[in-house]
Amino acid sequence: MSYTLLSSPLQGFTDYRFRNAQNKIFGGIDTFYAPYIRLNGKLEIKSSYQRDLALENNNTLEVIPQVITNDAEEFLFVSKYVQELGYKELNWNLGCPYPMVTKCGMGSGLISNTEKINTILDRVHSETDITVSMKMRLGYDTTEEILDVFPILEKYPIKNVAIHARIGKQLYKGGVHLEAFQECINATKLKLYYNGDITTVAKFKEMQALFPTIDHWMIGRGLIADPFLPSMIKNDTELYPDNKIELFTAFHDTLYEGYSQSLSGATHILLKMHHLWEYFSVIFSNPHKVHKKIKKAKSIRNYEQAVKEILKDESVFRL
Repeated sequence: MSYTLLSSPLQGFTDYRFRNAQNKIFGGIDTFYAPYIRLNGKLEIKSSYQRDLALENNNTLEVIPQVITNDAEEFLFVSKYVQELGYKELNWNLGCPYPMVTKCGMGSGLISNTEKINTILDRVHSETDITVSMKMRLGYDTTEEILDVFPILEKYPIKNVAIHARIGKQLYKGGVHLEAFQECINATKLKLYYNGDITTVAKFKEMQALFPTIDHWMIGRGLIADPFLPSMIKNDTELYPDNKIELFTAFHDTLYEGYSQSLSGATHILLKMHHLWEYFSVIFSNPHKVHKKIKKAKSIRNYEQAVKEILKDESVFRL
């Protein structure tokens, strides 16, 4: 069975610089979802969103923009904006689990409000011709919440529903709810994508065996931690390439150079790279030691030296 690999968006990480570097150096992802646009009540597109979706920054990628909102006017505004850029699809985020979002009744905090979901979808499909897809969790408090949303979604030509098989209040803690995801498959004829804890080739194969009807698979945190993963899945191998250090070094250096140019001041650059290394460290034989070494680097010079030391010895890789 053929399948498609998708990059699940992660705010602050999977921007156009990350997407381009991962695609160029490793490949394997068929479609990237851009991190969500959030308007916060103002019908204005921030410059950071503009840069992230600019066609010149995505001309070698298949990219789908995403919006997070609980307001029809905001949804319509973003729809018009992305269509003017040439995008034909807009993904609606009903999955974000973070309290700053859910307390405002957005992301996974909106899943239980079926009336509002219906109102927004009705207006969007009445007033625009944009293709709408969904990114959801199973619910916020319980895994059953999504089941009440399916009848609403089935009233509209929703392209697909990508489901992260957790509930919102879990954040990223605890395991995925695989039985609840199977209930979703049984409950709807909507096109479903799977998302959640695909971190190794073996885990991907395990999920394929569990859900043989699913042919679209989203990789989120697993992609940031291991940018080799999509190509290894596609090549059906658990072996990393012989030039793994060269490839990872090129990936790191591309990101580091890009963020050094776009961010102002050493503090912002180091913070950005420190956050990335929280994920990168996972693919090393001693993640705690690697992450600690990066966190101790309080200057650009020390950071560059720390990275050099980490990468000089192939034995430090778990790969």
